[in-house]
Amino acid sequence: MTGWPQTLMLVRHGESLGNLANERAYAEQSDRLDINVNDPSVELSDLGARQAVALGRRLGELPDAQRPTVVVASPYVRAQQTADHIVDAAGLSGVVRLHDERLRDREQGVLDRLTGRGVRAEFPAEAERRDYLGKFWYRPPGGESWADVAQRIREFLRDLRLDHAGERVLVVTHDVPILLTRYVIEEMTTDGIVGLSRQVVNCGLTIYRSAGGRLELEVFNDATPVAEGAEVTAHE
Repeated sequence: MTGWPQTLMLVRHGESLGNLANERAYAEQSDRLDINVNDPSVELSDLGARQAVALGRRLGELPDAQRPTVVVASPYVRAQQTADHIVDAAGLSGVVRLHDERLRDREQGVLDRLTGRGVRAEFPAEAERRDYLGKFWYRPPGGESWADVAQRIREFLRDLRLDHAGERVLVVTHDVPILLTRYVIEEMTTDGIVGLSRQVVNCGLTIYRSAGGRLELEVFNDATPVAEGAEVTAHE
């Protein structure tokens, strides 16, 4: 059988130590983030863990017929930790747990751990090229453009229809993959999706429901479940 999941829930990971390092670097006008692990290994902050628990508790209050039956997460540590906290707090111990590398965060290549100031200082030609091409199309050396991420999200959604038709699927990922899921499902313009790029909060909940052979957006970036148990953050 093929078809959309009955419900598709998308969640950004909780606040991470990388989010905090990025915030400090911009506040101090530094060229580079002060963090000593690679991006896949970045863990949640204490607040990020509380955000995930708060969301998990809300999902645990749903009727059985609305609770997730499958949880698919990015393999990055912060996403896996978020999924762990959600599953535990929601009492979803019997849920199918999967990971998919196509849900990983956008790869920054040579610009990894650099602030905008650092990019302009170390790679001025890249800063100029990024301004010229725009946010959606710019691909840093060794990294990915938003268009590249959209391609892997298209493949992920295709397999989701093949493997999990009629299920209730919770996806734990990162801000850009969530935005580009909207871009693909809703056939948005590039300008339209870039315009939403500052809005995805940590552990914000986006829900699609299957109707008439397609997915219809029910809610985007709902921070209410997090706000009931933790501070809401929206690190870009």
